[in-house]
This record gives sequence, C-alpha cells and structure tokens, in this order.
Amino acid sequence: MEEPPWREEEEEGDGERDEAEPEGALGKSPLQLTAEDVYDISYVMGRELMALGSDPRVTQLQFKIVRVLEMLEALVNEGNLTVEELKLERDNLRKEELRDVLQERNQLKSQLLVVQEELQCYKSGLFSPREGSGGRREKEALVARASNASRNKEEKTIIRKLFSFRSGKP
Repeated sequence: MEEPPWREEEEEGDGERDEAEPEGALGKSPLQLTAEDVYDISYVMGRELMALGSDPRVTQLQFKIVRVLEMLEALVNEGNLTVEELKLERDNLRKEELRDVLQERNQLKSQLLVVQEELQCYKSGLFSPREGSGGRREKEALVARASNASRNKEEKTIIRKLFSFRSGKP
C-alpha cells in the first residue's frame, strides 16, 4: 500500500532525511532511542499494518501496538529526562570539586606566603634560626607587652596631668 501523503511531503521537504531512515530506528539500541525514533517505528508499523488490510484482527492488533508504542515513548522520554538530570548533577559535582580544589589552593597559597615572610625574617636577621617559630612567638609577645606597658604609662601620665590640673598642683 502507498505511504500517507503527509509523510511523503515531510520527507521531500527535508533534504537531510532519506527514505530508509524510519526503518533505521528499529536497528538502534533501546538505550539510544529518542522520541523521534519511536515516531519513526510507529510510522513503519502503521505502514505495514495498512498493507495487511482491514481485517478485524489487524485492527485489534493495531490498537495494541499503538498502546505499546505509547508506553515506549513514555519510557524513552523518562530515560532522556533521567540522563539530563544525571548530566546536571555531574556538572554540579564538577563545580563543587573545582570549588574545593580552588579553596585548598588558596589556603596553601596563604600558608606559602606566611612561610615566605618567615624566611625573609630569618634572612634579614630579625629571627635567628635557633629560635624557630616558638622563639618568634615569644619575641612577638615581648614586643606586645612592651607596647602595652608604654601605652599604660602614657595613660597614667595623662590621668596624672588631668588630676593635677584639677587639684591645682603642677
């Protein structure tokens, strides 16, 4: 029997499709099927059923085949959505992994800068190699205590001046 005219026009209008393509969908792996492949399979099955004639048994079989094709289409669409979801999740994981790597890199970079500064201090003679990081901390603590002590003296001097001014004593 002859192909429906709507299908012929579609194939003529699209130069990239050849007439053997609908049958090609039957040769694909089930995991590679797309919704368009299901439509192509439907077209091939419909064409073959029309060739069998209008026997009532063929009509009943045709309804069953249409239902199976509808289920196949739903499964293919669901599979495609699942694949897309997995791709999105993979991309997100790559971003999280990249973020972690960049964060670790920045942390290591800051540690490197601290070590370079410490090395520079050793080279300039600010710290002796025997002091190590513990000696450096002790020196920093001494410097901090000395600056706090001088600040306290300044405050006491200011307070004394204030009270001496009020009491009238120079």
